[in-house]
Amino acid sequence: MLIAVPKEIKTQEFRVGMPPAGVRELNLRGHQVLVEQSAGQAIGFSDQDYADAGAEIVADVDSLFARAEMIVKVKEPQPQEYQRLREGQILFTYLHLAADAPQTQGLIDSGCTAIAYETVTDAQGGLPLLAPMSEVAGKLSVQAGARCLEKIMGGRGVLLGGVPGVAPAQVTVIGGGVVGENAARMAMGLGASVTIVDRSIPRLRELEARYQGRLSTVYSTHDAILSCIKQSDLVIGAVLIPGAAAPKLVSREMLKQMMPGSVLVDVAIDQGGCFETSRATTHEQPTFVEEGVIHYCVANMPGAVARTSTLALTHATLPFIVALADKGWQLALKDDKHLMNGLNIHAGQVTNSAVAKTLGYAYINPTEIVG
Repeated sequence: MLIAVPKEIKTQEFRVGMPPAGVRELNLRGHQVLVEQSAGQAIGFSDQDYADAGAEIVADVDSLFARAEMIVKVKEPQPQEYQRLREGQILFTYLHLAADAPQTQGLIDSGCTAIAYETVTDAQGGLPLLAPMSEVAGKLSVQAGARCLEKIMGGRGVLLGGVPGVAPAQVTVIGGGVVGENAARMAMGLGASVTIVDRSIPRLRELEARYQGRLSTVYSTHDAILSCIKQSDLVIGAVLIPGAAAPKLVSREMLKQMMPGSVLVDVAIDQGGCFETSRATTHEQPTFVEEGVIHYCVANMPGAVARTSTLALTHATLPFIVALADKGWQLALKDDKHLMNGLNIHAGQVTNSAVAKTLGYAYINPTEIVG
């Protein structure tokens, strides 16, 4: 198969869809990989590294898209990218379609086969291609929040861990999944007082047992969330409904009851955000203020640590890329129901039920397409 790795063009996005090691693996299996010139340069992967691994370096992005049978990326295609896609071409990347109607329509119009990292599943009920970036984003959310709490950034002037005689910051994490647990671990490591809010009692029980009283757990209700955020210096939104838009769990009215200079970090912003007042920001302008509360809503947080993120992500995606390349998309999906769950759009049809419901499209079960 002819596989293409374009350079990411989203603002301040330095990750790349495949490192040289991945190119070599595919090359050894008889596949050809096209890599756009300078695609990995920002994180230390030179064009020569890719060429030495067997890639063909392509300067013209239009040619790269036109020649490829499969496109492997990190972030969702931007308008100029999905306009280059064509019928019969495979796109394998993060999509987050439920929060992006224009992209969804663009992919439908292209006729391509779009497989989303974030909806591929595993036998344990997890999301193996989302998990590495969730781990990174969870840890980064605390770093970002701690920085925003500094007075020079407009925050309350609170140190997460406090000092002897001064209480540590109060941190509330809404959502006890991969993002939430990693955020909690990072915050506890810095000495903060941490509460996790979740609606799964089994998950809260698991977290209680794992951390043995080092954090507090609260069952999620409107009143419980309000009570927690009113006392919190830092609130991290870590809510995920796979494939669907994130629920708005903190309203503007609730926000008004938070302490001035406190901080919200919305890790769910890729799926529309879990705070009513959230709107996507970039690494160039990461924050804004609503009702006296600092909002950090960067839509590609792991891009800030692009080398670590690229390696973590591509270790997880490579086996699926190999399967798609070796077998073709239909047989690969037929042989792996978890990879089939990643199919979001095929030949103008929406094959993810959450995306279809959220955006008002007809839903086609992927088993009807794959057979």
